[in-house]
Amino acid sequence: MTAGARPRIVVAMSGGVDSSATAALLQEQGWQVVGVTLQLYDHGKAVGRANSCCAGRDIHDARRVADRLGIDHYVIDYESNFRRDVILPFADAYVAGQTPIPCVLCNQTVKFRDLLGVARDLGAVAMATGHYVRREDGEQGAIMLKGADPSRDQSYFLFNTTREQLAFLRFPLGGMQSKRETRAIAERHALPVANKPDSQDICFVPDGDYAGLVRRLRPNAAQPGDIVDEQGRVLGRHDGIIDFTVGQRRGLGVGGGPPLYVLKLEPAARRVVVGPKQQLAKRHINLTGVNWLGDGTCREREISVKTRSTRPPTPAILTLMDGDRAQLQLHDVESGVSPGQACVFYQQERVLGGGWIAAARSA
Repeated sequence: MTAGARPRIVVAMSGGVDSSATAALLQEQGWQVVGVTLQLYDHGKAVGRANSCCAGRDIHDARRVADRLGIDHYVIDYESNFRRDVILPFADAYVAGQTPIPCVLCNQTVKFRDLLGVARDLGAVAMATGHYVRREDGEQGAIMLKGADPSRDQSYFLFNTTREQLAFLRFPLGGMQSKRETRAIAERHALPVANKPDSQDICFVPDGDYAGLVRRLRPNAAQPGDIVDEQGRVLGRHDGIIDFTVGQRRGLGVGGGPPLYVLKLEPAARRVVVGPKQQLAKRHINLTGVNWLGDGTCREREISVKTRSTRPPTPAILTLMDGDRAQLQLHDVESGVSPGQACVFYQQERVLGGGWIAAARSA
């Protein structure tokens, strides 16, 4: 880089208002911004979908924003990567009786692994996204903090970010107190997406029919079986465990008594186990795939955890084990803890990492 040249930063532009405002804000701050948009699934099938992301209409919107800002913009076809690393594992998790979170896998793979490599190849000194999470430089390197607006905080979906990735990443919107501030940036720069609504669904399942997608990808996965109570008594039949998730109440097809909830799924036996709501309460959780972003070598510590993105943090004792495993003992019981979901660790505002829920036991 020549003397006096502006530092180059790559912005992951999805076509939404958050990433668009991020690009505008960084340009305003003096960065040389390069926009990169990932095409993650079939362009033709995605055109016109209102809730899609990284395909069709959104790629077009990202290009319009880049043109408005006068920045370079690239579209990279990562459809095969996305299918291999996100869509197929999503389907396989459902077949295994788990409740997957594809947004975490997307951030972990195609965005913070593949796209980050592209940013370096483009000569960028950093890469930015529109996530609502904060990053600060600490004594032992970069640390991650919750977004300033609790209603927008996305740290739950970024728990698998590595220390090396965090050192290279920037999150300009993390300090925003509300989404109104973000839209104000877009309006100030007359961006065409300033009033674009947020996407609500999983990007590659905009109609919300997760089971339908799994059936298309894994046609032999939907095998009929029994709905049973905790004693193994048959209460009814189902068309496939992929239609159920832990904690589900509606659509069980079993009536005539007290409300029943899905307690667990047994894929090998093709059984859906149901029972009263109080049986969903869990206090002990086993985790795999743990990513630790905290300091020190202490194996046991008091932290707060989130077992779902919409749940408030709850106090727990974390015990880090050999490899990438950990155990949690919750101070208060949590309901609907499901294998395949993420459990994210916090110390007040700081994100300490997290892991994948492998199993949970009652109080």
